[in-house]
Amino acid sequence: MHVVLTGGGSQSAIVQDLYLAHQGWLQGWLRKKLGCAFEAADLMHDTFIRVLSGQDAGQIREPRAYLTTVAHGLMVNHLRRKELERAYLQALALLPEPETQGPETRALVLETLMEIDALLDGLPPKVRRAFLLSQLEGCTHAEIAADLGVSVSSVRQYLTRAVRQCLSLLL
Repeated sequence: MHVVLTGGGSQSAIVQDLYLAHQGWLQGWLRKKLGCAFEAADLMHDTFIRVLSGQDAGQIREPRAYLTTVAHGLMVNHLRRKELERAYLQALALLPEPETQGPETRALVLETLMEIDALLDGLPPKVRRAFLLSQLEGCTHAEIAADLGVSVSSVRQYLTRAVRQCLSLLL
């Protein structure tokens, strides 16, 4: 069907006329290309939305060719997106499962953590704080000394004591 629109109406009225005259064959063309009626209907509607938001529809001289070009571009983008999604899901499927710990491993880790906690509780407060600031916070000896209000040499003594305590746990 060759229709030349004269632009006498509003943009939405012209697109409505285009829709009524061409939606049937356009949806059939897309269904044939895509093999899916639902995707074809979506892309057909997207095509008319693009026409509505695009150039002056009254200036379209070959509506069928114009609609085919717009629909083809949207279809290519749609197929690219589907391929990208498929590749992403395939890559996710190839990722290793997160390693889960068995009950024995969990029990050993829990037991070790409880021993470390008991060891730290057995240390004097300043020694424990110096050790935690050093190991967990990454503080320097000078920063720890300032926090505790002691000298840097005292911090070194505290850390030596804490490390000896930890080594006794391992030996």
